[in-house]
Amino acid sequence: MATQELPPPPLALYQMAVGHYFSRAIYLAAKLGIADLLKDGPRDCRELAEATGTHAPSLNRVMRLLASAGVFAEQENGKFALAPLGEFLRAGAEGSMRAMVMLFAGVGMQDAWKELEYCVRTGEPAFRKESPDADAFSQMARNPEMAAVFDEAMATFAPITSAAVAAAYDFSAFGTVLDVGGGNGALLIGILKANPKLRGIVFDQPHAANRATDQIAAEGLSSRCQAVGGDFFKEVPSGADAYLVKHVIHDWDDARAVAILKNCRRAMGPNGKLLIVEGVYPPRIDQSDVSRGAAANDVNMLVNTGGRQRSEAEFRALYDAAGFKLTRIVPTPARVCVIEGVRT
Repeated sequence: MATQELPPPPLALYQMAVGHYFSRAIYLAAKLGIADLLKDGPRDCRELAEATGTHAPSLNRVMRLLASAGVFAEQENGKFALAPLGEFLRAGAEGSMRAMVMLFAGVGMQDAWKELEYCVRTGEPAFRKESPDADAFSQMARNPEMAAVFDEAMATFAPITSAAVAAAYDFSAFGTVLDVGGGNGALLIGILKANPKLRGIVFDQPHAANRATDQIAAEGLSSRCQAVGGDFFKEVPSGADAYLVKHVIHDWDDARAVAILKNCRRAMGPNGKLLIVEGVYPPRIDQSDVSRGAAANDVNMLVNTGGRQRSEAEFRALYDAAGFKLTRIVPTPARVCVIEGVRT
């Protein structure tokens, strides 16, 4: 098999610089539901435009851009069909990335990235430019549509992550696990399914806890799992054997991250365990997919939340500041680790 020749460096740099062309186009396709319109077979762009209320010649141009990237396929008769990548833009399809696209390529995040220079000059997330006292999640809670997209996007990888975490980490010593900032409960549901004797509590803001309650019921787990609404900056429910915190700590600066962890410490018994599930920033960045993902997520945290990705040394310092000792880091088949800690 012939290897694909890499573009010369100037062209490679140019291709990186125009990456936003494709992210904006794929967001629009997701928003318009184009992939769902093509699920039963190829369609003419005039049909797609009529179904989406758009200008057919302009939509055709965007479809051709996405066809050049392998999202759709342009046929000889001018109709468009789903390409393998486009299958994952369908709402509700197995492995669908539509919610992820809607969140990370959406107007809110795209607008925030316009303020990258402000973030780099000040060390503050973009929203602080206009709202100095705000935080990313209280703002989101005021927009139910955005909050729902966020929860759906965060749940996208939950089945993979929960399976990976359940396979890599032994939960059998615990009676009850509390998922702090657990969203709609997707991660904990997966762990409970893999551990039939385990009980669980999903703790998040009230609007998220309401969705978690529905999801828990839909999965038939109401007898051993519940959802509780609250604010983890004020207090965390007590009595669990393990406090699971997935992709929460990276949303916050060190001071606020420590505040969350201290509340977990106050809530747990002397033998309780803290389990942060996040990626660990590599000690050195290279051009691997792991490095690129870590670095990209880190800068996105800078821009959108004020948080950060952390290295092993930074996690150890965070644990020490919150009254924990980091006991081990358990890698998983997914791009997260279980970072275990005990009270000191």
